[in-house]
Amino acid sequence: MKHSIVMKNNRLTAVLLFLLTGGAIFGQAGGGEMKLSLKEAQDYALQNNKSVKTAQLTVEASQSDIWSTISSGLPQVSFNGTFQDNFKLGVFVITFNGAPAVMKMGMTFNIPASIQAGMPIFNAPYYIGIETVRLAKKLSESNLRSTEIDTRQSVAQAYYLILISEESKRILKENLQALQETLKSTRAMFSSGLAEATDVDQMSSNVTMTENSFSNLQNNIEINYNLLRFLLGVKSDMKLTLTESLDDMMKGVDVKTLLSQNLNASANIQFDMMDKQEKLAALNLRAQKAKTLPTLSGFYANSVSGMSNTMPVKSWFTSSYGGFQLTVPIFASGQKYTDIRKAKINLDKARLAKEMVTDQMEMQEKQLKFNLSNANLQYMSQKSNVDVAKRVYGSMENKYKQGVISSLELTQANQLYLQAENSYVSSMLNLLQTKLALDKLLSNN
Repeated sequence: MKHSIVMKNNRLTAVLLFLLTGGAIFGQAGGGEMKLSLKEAQDYALQNNKSVKTAQLTVEASQSDIWSTISSGLPQVSFNGTFQDNFKLGVFVITFNGAPAVMKMGMTFNIPASIQAGMPIFNAPYYIGIETVRLAKKLSESNLRSTEIDTRQSVAQAYYLILISEESKRILKENLQALQETLKSTRAMFSSGLAEATDVDQMSSNVTMTENSFSNLQNNIEINYNLLRFLLGVKSDMKLTLTESLDDMMKGVDVKTLLSQNLNASANIQFDMMDKQEKLAALNLRAQKAKTLPTLSGFYANSVSGMSNTMPVKSWFTSSYGGFQLTVPIFASGQKYTDIRKAKINLDKARLAKEMVTDQMEMQEKQLKFNLSNANLQYMSQKSNVDVAKRVYGSMENKYKQGVISSLELTQANQLYLQAENSYVSSMLNLLQTKLALDKLLSNN
């Protein structure tokens, strides 16, 4: 009975863990299976990809930098306390009525303690520094968004590669089965004297080559799955099942809409990051100029000191003071002027870099739209070519079985068919990747 209760509790715990983690815990521990659509794969990667996590930590660190900078300008209070035992007091000599007199300096025990407080009242670099770290945090957030966009794109590319590879595998498998049937028929024809030994050798060679290609393709598929596992941040033994098909992906390609969409440079993440870089450079220039301004700070201190030749100390003396400190830069051997000039140059460079990014995006928009249009035409053309090549190969296969053509002619027809299929799946991949690149440029993420 006790064993039965323990088993029930274990099963309940496992169910709760599965529900709380969405089943991912089993995959992380080793093994397991994940069924993912493209969007699910992208969303999962944004939560578990190590590059994204690193960018998130950078954002958290930048928040700490803000508080560190702000706190440096808030009131600073410190306490100092000392216990001093003068084992041998120092002396000094004075002349009294013409005769030297030796006097001791201080007392045996000395216990000073003080509280000091201070804060800047006017410090232009401090206020500009706060603006700078806040803008740096926004830049780190933009970098996080850029990393997320890149991760989503990389996951999509890996997803496409797997689907394309699986489609190629399906085509090759069907072709291999057809070749194996043809080889079987050729051997039967050879036994009946209707075919030559060279025909059997030729078909046997075709089967072997196709089997090798099939094996290599399987290895490539596993490599693509491993790439997707890495992007998702899961273990290498996690089984992945893609729930969307290649047809689903192709249906999502709306060429006409993409070609009609115009570029909004300010919405692009790269432009946004370059814009923040320019603002940081402008703040740096302001900071260098601010170093030429006076600074004003206030301070206050209260101290107490106990002195005695015996313990406990009975004589205590207090003192306090406060005031303001004004610092006015007068001459720095031209260093401040040099720093200002360098900051101005860096600002000009940042502005040029932003303009270059805008120009590059405009050129890239034209090129990608041209590529998309061309890729779509190639896809439609290759799709038609596959249908023709498949019919031709089927016709040649029938003629071969009737003894009208040689095995070499059938082999050539098969190679043309496979080339057409390979060109077709390649055109699909090219169309999907071009669409993905244009989506990223147009900020359709």
